[in-house]
This record gives sequence, structure tokens and C-alpha cells, in this order.
Amino acid sequence: NIDIELYPSIKQYLQTFGKRIEQTGEKDCRKKTSGKWFETQDSIAYWEDFEKPKIIYPNMTKFLPFSLDVDGHYLNDKCFILTGEYIYYLTAFFNSKLFRHCFADSFPELQGNSKEIKKFIIEQIPVKTISDETPFIELVNKILFTKKQNPAANTTALESQIDQLVYKLYDLTEEEIKIVEGV
Repeated sequence: NIDIELYPSIKQYLQTFGKRIEQTGEKDCRKKTSGKWFETQDSIAYWEDFEKPKIIYPNMTKFLPFSLDVDGHYLNDKCFILTGEYIYYLTAFFNSKLFRHCFADSFPELQGNSKEIKKFIIEQIPVKTISDETPFIELVNKILFTKKQNPAANTTALESQIDQLVYKLYDLTEEEIKIVEGV
């Protein structure tokens, strides 16, 4: 519901894109929508999710990094976000050795040994339900604080504590833990 005529500089800039910006669905144009030629095509109704605590992860990666953001960062289209309850627990779980062991091979492999983290695969991962997130909050916050003070700091001991909590949640035996740990 914006009158583009009220913004002549923006209109002039957008018009430099020519046919590419039209929403006709024709070749070399954007997909057909009911929007005006200058309007965004996709829903942006979720914009407030960027201001919530969230997990950020890239669409392609070699390392399966899942980062907790509590500062309300906005991202480009090369990353995805997860919001909701138990965000500290999920951050810990997705960075755990168990997750990496069980699911690293579930994501499509791309050239250069990169993985594509697909939403439909993330949605199928059997994440255990918890009732108390406190231990995960404490450990994740300790890791974040330590890394903020010194990005090169060794947080292996804290990460190991998280792994032990995850192993317990999934009732892993000592033999299964050895397999996950590569021992």
C-alpha cells in the first residue's frame, strides 16, 4: 500500500533494473504475484523473529555451525534461523557430538565436502523434549562469555559437559558413547 510516486528517487533507482523487476512471471522477470512491480514478492511477516533469541545456521557449510543470537541480528539469504522455546538447549544439541555423529551424513553433500542444511531434514531430527533448560542455559552462556572474552579460548570442557547431558537425554550406553566419541 505504498505510493511509489511519493519516493521518486527510489522509483528511479528501481526502474534501472528494467524488466528484471517486473512481476509478470515472464522470462527474465520475477515470479507473477498480485503485488505492484516495486513490491517485495515474498512474505516478510516473520521479520520480528530476527529480534528474538534464535539459532543461526548457514545454508551451506563444512562444519555444521549453529550459533545462538540473543542480540537481534538480521541476516542475509545465506543463513536460516530457528526461534521458539528451549533455544539454548537446541543450540547445545545441534552443536553436540551426538548430532554431528548421527546427522552429518543426512545433509546433501555439495562440491568441496560442504553440506547443505535443508529445512526438511532439520524438521525430521528426533529432538528429545526437556522440562528444564537450566543446565544448557548455564553451559551455553559460559561458552559464549568465554568466547566473547577470548575467541581463541578452549571451551572443550564445557562442550564435553553438554555432550554428557545430551548422551543422558538419549539414554546412550557407554559403548554407544564410545562410538560417538570415536574412541
